[in-house]
Amino acid sequence: MRVIDGPELERRTPYPALIAALRARLADPIASPQRLILDPTGQGDALLLMPAWREGGLMVVKLVTVYPRNAASGRPALDASVAVFDQRDGRLRATLDGVVLTVRRTAAASALGAALLARPEAATLLVIGTGALAPALARAHLAAQPGLRRVRVWGRTTDKAETLAARLRGEGIEAAAVSDLDAAIAAADTIVAATTAREPIIRAAAVRPGTHLSLVGAFTPAMAEAEPALLPRARLFADDRASVLAKGGEVAQAIAAGLIGADAVVADLPELVRGGPPARGRDDITVFKSVGFAALDLIAAELVLQEDA
Repeated sequence: MRVIDGPELERRTPYPALIAALRARLADPIASPQRLILDPTGQGDALLLMPAWREGGLMVVKLVTVYPRNAASGRPALDASVAVFDQRDGRLRATLDGVVLTVRRTAAASALGAALLARPEAATLLVIGTGALAPALARAHLAAQPGLRRVRVWGRTTDKAETLAARLRGEGIEAAAVSDLDAAIAAADTIVAATTAREPIIRAAAVRPGTHLSLVGAFTPAMAEAEPALLPRARLFADDRASVLAKGGEVAQAIAAGLIGADAVVADLPELVRGGPPARGRDDITVFKSVGFAALDLIAAELVLQEDA
């Protein structure tokens, strides 16, 4: 059995290869049951089990713990591990760093959505948020959208936005922090948001025609990064249709408010890779809403273990 830590996992999943793997392998059948969520302490903590498998191939179970109270003592609130088995005989093949894998597959899936849905001439990327996902999302979108030339970063804390922009500049990326979010939204071609916002921070009125948005952060119905009023103006896509309809922040809220119906989701990511990029009008606003699903973990694990095959 292999144990693959974060740095080795990063080396084995460069974004161009990971994005290409998602695009190729999501088209094939994968069993991906809904996640199981347990409260092991009875105090609002969570243990999540996320399984997926490919017939005759690999089987993964991602184990995620979320203990919000850890923050008070300076410990991480989230930890994760991915167990990889052989689907045919149940043999444990490897254990992978689940935090790094989740960050990379989430960024790659968002970037793949942008590659399929955004305008080819998109040149400016706006990253909203400064957490662990933010630099990964910037790098993955730059890998997936060759036309992107500049990155703008907005965060609630100006110093954190400046720090992230400086970090990206150190990698040779034209990046700058911005303070006026509405103006940055209006100037962006592709927008990716990964925050813990419980109230919308993306105003529908600020989004101009032709923009593509990837909404990553609002993964429960109680959260929202964009105003639900944006969705009736947009063409809506999902990473996983059932998961987004059940708990995808803005989508769930817009449906509850009667702004859209469940049929507003045009396609999810497996359907997109099978059918190819849909026809896009120049002024279309496209929204790719993601909450994560275990098939993404499986494909990332397949790529990680490809060297050992």
